[in-house]
Amino acid sequence: MVFSSLLFLFVFLPVVFLLYFLSPRRMKNLVLFLTSLVFYAWGEPVYIVIMLISTVTDYSFGLLLDKPGWGPKRRKAIVVASVIVNLALLSYFKYADFAIHNVNALLGTDIPLTELALPIGISFYTFQSMSYIIDVYRGTAKAQRNWIDFGTFVALFPQLVAGPIVQYNTLAEQLRERRVTMEMFAEGVKRFIIGLAKKVLLANNIGLLWHAISDADAGTLPVLTAWLGIIAFAFQIYFDFSGYSDMAIGLGLMFGFRFNENFNKPYTAQSITDFWRRWHISLSSWFRDYVYIPLGGNRKGLSKQLRNILIVWVLTGIWHGAAWNFMLWGLYFGVILIFEKWAGLRLLARAPRWIRHVYASLLILIGWVLFAFDELPKVSGYLRAMFGLNGQPVWNDGTMYFVYTNAVLLVLLILASMAWKRQPVVEGTERRVDGVRSVASLAWLVLLFFLSVSYLVDATFNPFLYFRF
Repeated sequence: MVFSSLLFLFVFLPVVFLLYFLSPRRMKNLVLFLTSLVFYAWGEPVYIVIMLISTVTDYSFGLLLDKPGWGPKRRKAIVVASVIVNLALLSYFKYADFAIHNVNALLGTDIPLTELALPIGISFYTFQSMSYIIDVYRGTAKAQRNWIDFGTFVALFPQLVAGPIVQYNTLAEQLRERRVTMEMFAEGVKRFIIGLAKKVLLANNIGLLWHAISDADAGTLPVLTAWLGIIAFAFQIYFDFSGYSDMAIGLGLMFGFRFNENFNKPYTAQSITDFWRRWHISLSSWFRDYVYIPLGGNRKGLSKQLRNILIVWVLTGIWHGAAWNFMLWGLYFGVILIFEKWAGLRLLARAPRWIRHVYASLLILIGWVLFAFDELPKVSGYLRAMFGLNGQPVWNDGTMYFVYTNAVLLVLLILASMAWKRQPVVEGTERRVDGVRSVASLAWLVLLFFLSVSYLVDATFNPFLYFRF
């Protein structure tokens, strides 16, 4: 079940709202926990067992950490055991076949693949569950003694399958005590509708252009067609994932939770360092707090700081998928970030703003090529097409057709991805202007929801890219 589906919008969500708001306060977490299990089990009933194993394991380890009189060595052993269990589950389901395939290729063996489907959201809820144990160990959070409350934290359906990754210490208090006001609920509805429109009206439509170009033989693509294709992918993955994050944050608000932001206009970035402060913020924050800083961060000299950056980005690439292209993608950004930390940012500071933006945009687009294709020969072929190394013209009639038929959509995507500042209001007209804005905002949201639902009624193309992670 996905948020951008008629089943979720008109069946599942209304039923959950009814059960949640009619239940007494002490039962609300139970309602969320049980309905979240239904949400997850809808697509993969068997793999709900994996999530429950992870939940029970970390709940039990948390209680052990809270046991009085246990020394540092024993507490550290508990954390290590928890990490091993969580990473073992993640590795088996996500990386086992990748490892077997490469062993067979290297050694000429014929070890059979497991051919297990990847449990949806396992990368996200595993990291969330691990954050709980580490927070309790560090003393930044107290052990959760209510199993239902902890299960709600792990299984909470708004952010279960694709984030944002919520660290336990940011949600612990909200699990115990929260209140939904009319303003908060309305804010959540607004955020959800905007996310739905980004996903359905923008990401899905530009995704059609990307599929049309990426399905062609890269060796036959003109240069500008190849660039247009990867620009389309860049917009698709941004509006797809940020739209989902908006919907998750909006749903959280409707139930009284405030999740951290996950995107901040990343395509306005002036460097790759800036980009990764703006893109998938919850993942970057997780690696910073639980890997980079424990490794020493920037406290032990430049050489170790650069080493730590490289380790984090290799792991970031691996986290995204069990394929060599993701490893290469992580290394690619790790090397660029090391360069910027060493000298690049100082050089960029002297350049005009537009040059910094072009620099960041070109490197981001090249990075998306590494991300988009699982097979390295396809990565190579597409990069060759982008830089005119396949012997094809700069453009042809097909290029012009793609531009003409998608020109309006591309303009909308560019405008929607830019950072717009609210214009100041002339003194004395605030009430009148705010009233007009409120009516216009409501009408705009109603229109967006109507258009999104209309699209879904006849939609045959409604993918969600981050389900694969």
